[in-house]
Amino acid sequence: MRALTWTIPGLLLILAGAAVEYAMGRTPWCRCGTIRLWQGAVDSPETSQQIADWYTPSHIVHGLLFYAALACVLPRQPLRVRALIALAIEVAWEVAENSSWVIDRYRTATIALGYDGDSILNSVCDMLAMLLGFWLASRLPVRLSVLLGIGLELLALAAIRDNLTLNVLMLLHPIQAVRDWQAGG
Repeated sequence: MRALTWTIPGLLLILAGAAVEYAMGRTPWCRCGTIRLWQGAVDSPETSQQIADWYTPSHIVHGLLFYAALACVLPRQPLRVRALIALAIEVAWEVAENSSWVIDRYRTATIALGYDGDSILNSVCDMLAMLLGFWLASRLPVRLSVLLGIGLELLALAAIRDNLTLNVLMLLHPIQAVRDWQAGG
């Protein structure tokens, strides 16, 4: 019964985020008509449309970071409360990330020239990836959580020349040299 006290609100948060995205005109799944577990090509129109892609690790890192921040800010709150707060933040980000303003910002400030936003499927899976990161951080020693976060950032950097750190940097303060490097120049 205790699990229901946080599972139901968590599911409701995810459903609310999906409903808002649907109302914003987001597609439920890839327009290609196929649902895939993994989309490995970063320059594909299916990036951010399938269950997972090279940006999924950044959402796991969100969970690691949210766990650490909420453990510092709200140390006396039960883990389930902090998990719900982290999920609410992630849902809010997913909705904002799929707004016209942020999509346009990605197109102009980052290497995501053809970015069209996430499918609802991808967005919900990003929320679940954040919860995975949060759960891992709650179970792993701090050092392993830090190493996992660094490892995921380096993996994405090596694979696609992008990661959470560069994504945030380029959204907030685009640097042409970074954009050129990301584009392979």
